[in-house]
Amino acid sequence: MRYVSTLVEALRAAGCVFAEEEAELLTAAARDEEHLAELLARRVAGEPLELVVGWAEFCGLRMEVGEGVFVPRRRSEFLAQQAVAQAGPGAVVVDLCCGVGALGAAVASRVPGVELHAADIDAGALVYARRNVAPYGGRVYEGDLYAALPGSLRGRVDVLVVNAPYVPTGEIAFLPAEARDHEPPVSLDGGPDGVAIHRRVAAEAARWLAPGGHLLIETSARQSPLTASALTSGGLAVRAVTSDELYATVLIGSV
Repeated sequence: MRYVSTLVEALRAAGCVFAEEEAELLTAAARDEEHLAELLARRVAGEPLELVVGWAEFCGLRMEVGEGVFVPRRRSEFLAQQAVAQAGPGAVVVDLCCGVGALGAAVASRVPGVELHAADIDAGALVYARRNVAPYGGRVYEGDLYAALPGSLRGRVDVLVVNAPYVPTGEIAFLPAEARDHEPPVSLDGGPDGVAIHRRVAAEAARWLAPGGHLLIETSARQSPLTASALTSGGLAVRAVTSDELYATVLIGSV
């Protein structure tokens, strides 16, 4: 009990707002007291809690994560919810820029019979994506956007869900240290205006979507008009949905 109090005090001193909850998670993740001390030191040094304990909660699921990967954000649960709403039983779902595969896994966990594919350029993240989508029979590919996907998916994708980087390059330095110092730049940098990758995704989306298919892409409220313009230029009909609770904006482009 005294050691738990010491953990809480150390976490509070490091600025952890939810020190009691974090102490419980660190204790549960530790193999022994020596390991617990190591985990505490990492957290106090500023490493994201999820990377320290090795998992992140997303849509009620436990997603494996590890050093050097992008941690799924609670905000993106809204994107997952919208993708679930568009995916009927047996839908072909592609999680592009998948990171650790959280979005694809969340959709497949809620929609029966989904044929799930996930792709990313970051080989390190795909180590975890393979584990996270495995329970749903998901297939994982490494490569740059659509170049990673098998040609057999062209024209067959019912739901294309994308959480591509959308932080403008010049603003990365102002991100919280947990993201700036511990997550790979490739998962954060969206180019000069934050929409460079959105434009690339939108330009080819219609070729991969099935008739009646949908592209769902997370963006910010500020960048929403730019992302919408990219989708429109790609030949998609566009609508925006937002969540005030999660401070989230999703654009849905349909063929």
